[in-house]
Amino acid sequence: MLNSSSQIIRRLEREGWECVRVVGSHHVFKKPGVRDNISVPHPKKKFGPGLVLKIYKQAGWPRD
Repeated sequence: MLNSSSQIIRRLEREGWECVRVVGSHHVFKKPGVRDNISVPHPKKKFGPGLVLKIYKQAGWPRD
């Protein structure tokens, strides 16, 4: 599983998610046709497992 903000942001952008705004240190991503937004704290080298699982679930990614 990816666990750094730069890796997660890179994958989101590859899969069509767009950064629609930055609020403080959080980048908010939106994808056309998907109802939810994904908020990713950046820059952060390592995320805890709970946050990683939440981002994976919101993005519709299978657990590695």
